Amino acid sequence: MTTTPDFVLTNPIDGSLGFRMVHFESDAHFNELQRVSHFSIIWLSEGEGTLKAEFTEYKVSKGTMLFFAPFHPFMIRGENIKGVMLNFHHDFFCVIKHHKEVACDGILFNNIHQTPLVHIPADENTMIQQLINQVANELQVAGLAQHDLLISYLKILLINVTRIKVSQNIVKPPLKEQTSESEALLQFKAYIDKHFREKHSAGEYADLLNMTVKNLGKIVKEHYGRTPTDMITERIIVEAKRDLYHTNKPIKEIAYELGFKDEYHFSRYFKNAINTSPQAFRTSLKKAWA
Repeated sequence: MTTTPDFVLTNPIDGSLGFRMVHFESDAHFNELQRVSHFSIIWLSEGEGTLKAEFTEYKVSKGTMLFFAPFHPFMIRGENIKGVMLNFHHDFFCVIKHHKEVACDGILFNNIHQTPLVHIPADENTMIQQLINQVANELQVAGLAQHDLLISYLKILLINVTRIKVSQNIVKPPLKEQTSESEALLQFKAYIDKHFREKHSAGEYADLLNMTVKNLGKIVKEHYGRTPTDMITERIIVEAKRDLYHTNKPIKEIAYELGFKDEYHFSRYFKNAINTSPQAFRTSLKKAWA
């Protein structure tokens, strides 16, 4: 793999990835199936090739920017591929929480009806490069309020690329047709986003999809390397973290809004998922990112 040195920020609570920048000079970083646990933004500044994402293939080339939500499977293969990748965790920048400001969720990320790529026009390349340079400089300098400044750069980047994609108003057709299995998986993800507050079991989603729990589990495991319950839990925990960090709602209220019968049940669910209680998470994360 040929890359320049990574710039990495870790979560001070547990040492997990918070934010990362990687410059790459070949497709070696992506030529095996990727299922990473964080958001990914990839900008190809040189080269051309093929992107495999979900069950489809797309042509990519210089100026293409790619967007992947956590555990979204993808692979890139091509010639003379160069560019930069930004990775960030939910806890560092919550796409859902900032949706009203950025409006990228459902356009750049988590849209089952559109491609995960945007072609950046030549006259916008300078703007993209300037933002990338600002992020790199901030990662190196690590100055006052670094987290807030990086969030600001991310917002500006996502807002501008969202505008570009909306203005293009083009959904590029995939090179391969969707299968019934792929449609079911994409619909499963959409149902989770719609119903995670009231539906917590794989069986409830299997019913919505008119399939057995066993069959749903089989295709989810084969494609995502996880279980349906893992994916449902992740979405619930993301929302719980958002409320714990960005609001002053009592934990009892958060539990009720997320469909739990009481605070104790929610706290046990949360701790089983991330090995810390909701109150401990709220206290430590606010202190860490202060």
